[in-house]
Amino acid sequence: MDWRDQGILLSSRRHGESAAIIEVFTREHGRHAGVVRGGASRKIAPVLQAGAQLDVAWRARLEDHIGTFTVEPLRSRAGVAMADRQALAGLNAVTALLSFALPEREAHEALYARSETLLDLLGDQEIWPLAYLQWELALLEEMGFGLDLSSCAVLGHGANDLSYVSPRSGRAVSSAGAGEWAARLLPLPPCLMGQGPAPDAEIAEGYVTTGHFLREHLAPALGEKPLPEARQRFVDGFVRRLE
Repeated sequence: MDWRDQGILLSSRRHGESAAIIEVFTREHGRHAGVVRGGASRKIAPVLQAGAQLDVAWRARLEDHIGTFTVEPLRSRAGVAMADRQALAGLNAVTALLSFALPEREAHEALYARSETLLDLLGDQEIWPLAYLQWELALLEEMGFGLDLSSCAVLGHGANDLSYVSPRSGRAVSSAGAGEWAARLLPLPPCLMGQGPAPDAEIAEGYVTTGHFLREHLAPALGEKPLPEARQRFVDGFVRRLE
């Protein structure tokens, strides 16, 4: 059994004296793990940094074996991340959420393309926070927990004043439809609907809403695993910059 693909390195850990076990999100083969012989060596270990774009070849005697990877670096994102603490937090959030949410060996090509594009924008902190928010929406959609922001869940038709999201259904609610329940609903900033340039305070509101669905809907569906702390560290760092 063997194949070749491109992928985003999600994690790497030492295995034995000189090898490493890596987890890669690949375009055509999804989240996949394998052993890299010599992966702990001084030559290869610097290549195996989270977020790196790799050309990988996987081989195993049987399909259900962990198998081995040979890797060729295409581009590293470590330099950009290490130069900015918030960029590093963002990269860690993306790789942690992908490792957390994706089933093993199941292709998600649309999400892969969005993830690669997002990580390639990592050095542009003017647009990255909003791009990350839109990526979280795409992740929720891909995992079956997409938000329906097309019309008011209460009034049953499109509205110009959609202002909230139901924490239970993920559907939009207008100000008129919310009524006395508004305090119990999640914020729906315009940036969640793809409207116009977004100020940072609005993006932070969006993180509150996507975070709820990641934590209260996606995580329980995956067996009550807690959401990776890397996501909250990124959000906390972003919010601190607003203070």
